[in-house]
Amino acid sequence: MTSRTTEMREMRETGETSPSGAVGPVVLVVQHEEDAGPGLVGEHLLLAGLRLDVVRAWRDEPLPDDLRGHAGLLVLGGSVNCRDDGAAPWLPRVRTLVREAVAGGVPLLGICLGGQIVADALGGSVVTRTRGPELGAVPLRRLVAADGDPVLGGVPEGAPAAQWHWDEVDRLPVGAVPLLSGDDCPYQAFRVGHAGWALQFHPEAGVDTVARWAEADDAQVRADGGDPAAVVASVREAEPRLRTVWGAVSEAWGAVVLTHAGAAAAGV
Repeated sequence: MTSRTTEMREMRETGETSPSGAVGPVVLVVQHEEDAGPGLVGEHLLLAGLRLDVVRAWRDEPLPDDLRGHAGLLVLGGSVNCRDDGAAPWLPRVRTLVREAVAGGVPLLGICLGGQIVADALGGSVVTRTRGPELGAVPLRRLVAADGDPVLGGVPEGAPAAQWHWDEVDRLPVGAVPLLSGDDCPYQAFRVGHAGWALQFHPEAGVDTVARWAEADDAQVRADGGDPAAVVASVREAEPRLRTVWGAVSEAWGAVVLTHAGAAAAGV
């Protein structure tokens, strides 16, 4: 086991978010709730040489006023609606940071709720799914614009993605470019600006995480006609591909962050 892999394991056990002695560019990570951390995405960003500044917003940890000192912005998932500022009073600040990232070309990645916040903050819209939640491992379809995309260009047709959402984007912001779709959710991934990406699914989640979500939401999943055990089984079966595909995507986004940080340091 490499020293960096050992450090990441120790971080998961201790709650730390960056390896000791790390000196790479810093990604601001907005975490909305306890069991929705950076997960597999975070592991790959650390392996790429980035540091994670994780703000646990539900614990009242303050978000910065702006993105100075951060080379990227990662907004994670959560169970609140993207406009439920009463339940999550930090959301207005997140929307401001999203707009700043897009306006300034700071690499941005929004995951599930984070992707919905991106859409909403930039003039799109998000609705509750009338047909019930999308859960489990679901195959995605590539759209034409995915060809050549620096982050999602390598995602193969039919790649599985871990889904866990009751809300979805129903209208993209003006100028957004859809990249991935699905049979039950049209906007699975889209690009905004020069260096912003939003995802409806959970590239950070493996089967252990989804199993905890299924246990916590068991009654709601069953009330909506789902089978929690079958949902978890679908993710377990797909996990090797999930790790391969979304690990590569995480590294690709990390490369964008490193390039941005290098250009900023050079004054380009």
